[in-house]
Amino acid sequence: MSRTLVIGDIHGGLRALHQIMERAKVSTKDTLIFLGDYVDGWSESPQVLDYLMNLSTKQPCIFIRGNHDELLLDWLIGNTKNFDEKMWFKHGGEATIIAYASVSDKKKKQHIDFLKSLQDYYLDEQNRLFIHAGFTNMNGVDYEYFPKLFYWDRTLWEAALALDASISKDSFLYPKRLTLYNEIYIGHTPVTRIEQTIPVQKACVWNVDTGAAFKGPLTIMDVDTKEFWQSEPLNTLYFNEKGRN
Repeated sequence: MSRTLVIGDIHGGLRALHQIMERAKVSTKDTLIFLGDYVDGWSESPQVLDYLMNLSTKQPCIFIRGNHDELLLDWLIGNTKNFDEKMWFKHGGEATIIAYASVSDKKKKQHIDFLKSLQDYYLDEQNRLFIHAGFTNMNGVDYEYFPKLFYWDRTLWEAALALDASISKDSFLYPKRLTLYNEIYIGHTPVTRIEQTIPVQKACVWNVDTGAAFKGPLTIMDVDTKEFWQSEPLNTLYFNEKGRN
């Protein structure tokens, strides 16, 4: 039986990715939807991209663009005019730069092509939206004025998090953005910020970033049954590294 499985932010944690694939018993019949931020944090960002590219030759995979993936792409192609390298370095880029010191130009070109191919979002036949961060246009993703917000926005999650559960969807007070899609799956803002380490649902939004960049686990979840599997906390898998801590 095939499943649709969504995966949260990996941030260079290949060991954790191996764990969740094993623990979820992923088969080639499963469709995998990766929510972005494959890099920056732990030491295996290039290896994570290699793994994902190879995986896509074996089974259906959908790769969403994260903000860290866009930062890496800019760095690799030298598009640093409006690029705060010091800030990127501080937020996980240091480990990525070090890791790429031993990557060949040929491999870098393959990674550039992969990063350019990432999708801003994916909307399935059941009106379920998969996106790294969010969107701001009240009419939905097709009307977004600023596409970069697909992988930088935090207001969608903040709106869902702050929403009074007693407000009816029919109320004029209910955020219109939260009525457009049956479910929205995001990463970007780790749920460890609200002291959680498992996927969190608020309104129609499921946040699957369980803090793998820091001291949380990596998560894979079945979008139909909501069953999920997790790795060990990343700081225990990379005990001699700091990640984004």
